[in-house]
Amino acid sequence: MTQKLRYFLGALLLLLACVCAAQGPEAYTGFDRNVYPGDGALPALRKSFSFTGYWLNNPLGEATNSWTGKRAILKQNGFGFLVLFQGRTDAQLKGRDAKALGGEDAKAAVAAATREGFAREVLIFLDQEEGGRLLPEQAAYLFAWVDGARAGGARAGVYCSSIQIPDGPDGKTISTAQDIADHTAVWGSDIGASDSGSIQIEIPKSRRLAIWVANDSCPPSPGCTIGREPIWAEYSLSAGVYAAAWQYAQSPRRAKISEGCPQNQAPDGMCYAPGLPQGSNTFVDLDTAQSPDPSEAP
Repeated sequence: MTQKLRYFLGALLLLLACVCAAQGPEAYTGFDRNVYPGDGALPALRKSFSFTGYWLNNPLGEATNSWTGKRAILKQNGFGFLVLFQGRTDAQLKGRDAKALGGEDAKAAVAAATREGFAREVLIFLDQEEGGRLLPEQAAYLFAWVDGARAGGARAGVYCSSIQIPDGPDGKTISTAQDIADHTAVWGSDIGASDSGSIQIEIPKSRRLAIWVANDSCPPSPGCTIGREPIWAEYSLSAGVYAAAWQYAQSPRRAKISEGCPQNQAPDGMCYAPGLPQGSNTFVDLDTAQSPDPSEAP
């Protein structure tokens, strides 16, 4: 190789590195929905999506879980996973031992993940549907679930909203994601901060709490965007918490929240998967992550 050619190749590699750095971290698009879309839809879905949500128990409002037993065929079709366990609402916790219920549900989640064939250290997200500041029983349940999931050998995460909502006088606001991050700062020695939040220590990612943030307001969401330039939101939460995925569009569209979004949903307000006829089995919520397999990646 001549010296001139070596200089040329070196300059080219440097240019490519600069371009990649300017583009930011690589992102992957996924989908989630309460009802399994059917085996026949998987090849078409895989053309647009790298991963899918995967329920371990009945989704909110559903009497059954149609995802049970589908991990193998999804894996055969090349999908990664966001593994999800439906948590309890505040009404289901009021007047009961919320901490004990959290521990019981964590055992159930880990057992279900094992039955479905997921690895021991799979990342399981607890579905926290109710937004805003956690009530005491909600916090007791959620962190007992996190402790229980880790004790069972899994990694722990929470699906929750990162949309700011009013929180007391003087125009203060809070999101569920930020409130959870604030709680983790005083929740234990392995979380990454002292009670005052002033002492930061290095924490292995396996011991950090993963958040699957839901935010379909525009901005930051681009609306119902599929198959274009990948997107990723950097959410700074706390030393012990990191954003593993972002749900950036929901079906149906929530008009008051997504009123600033581009009008790129179908007339019925749904995001439909490309390459499939529009119907009850093909509308999706949209997600992005920095891994094509957020729940099973190291």
